[in-house]
Amino acid sequence: MKVRESSLIEASKKGDAGSFGKLIGLYEDRIYRLAHSVCAGLPAEAEDVYQETFLTAFKKIGQFRSSSDLGTWLYRIASNLCWMRFRGKRKEPVVPILDAEGGEEGDPRFQLRDWAPLPDEAARKKELSQAVAKALGELPVEYRLVLTLRDIEGLSNEETARAVGATVAAVKSRLHRGRMFLRDRLDRFFEGKAS
Repeated sequence: MKVRESSLIEASKKGDAGSFGKLIGLYEDRIYRLAHSVCAGLPAEAEDVYQETFLTAFKKIGQFRSSSDLGTWLYRIASNLCWMRFRGKRKEPVVPILDAEGGEEGDPRFQLRDWAPLPDEAARKKELSQAVAKALGELPVEYRLVLTLRDIEGLSNEETARAVGATVAAVKSRLHRGRMFLRDRLDRFFEGKAS
């Protein structure tokens, strides 16, 4: 653990809201990505998980054992909140990932090569993004959570296991099954495109 982070944690345990705010700044992007990846198709739920993670952490910072990593502890809180949101929920529709619109055209006096994708390329990319988002949305939450922590956030198997409260073997199994699920869904997408 970094010295600065350690001192911020100790100050936060004593009730220093400013220090806790600085801790949030160190982890907010990661928790935001986790919440939005796991709660695919449920943006309001993702926002709630994101906010509740830091509210819960603030309330329970006194229980944090400095022997573990703060990031893993925050992932654990976010993971538990995601689980609570998905318990007993039916599948929700997935909101597709949309490609960003092209930028404005510059001054016509400058003749630079246009690296923007051709319309058919852009359409294929958008379609692929939507297929990936749909496949992620169909993925059971326990697999989506592990995939997000491992493949998007880059946590190790051990860190992921601590974050989700599972064994390393269970993480590996969920990761494998989740990847196989996505591969199957995306194979179907590409087979449909080849026809």
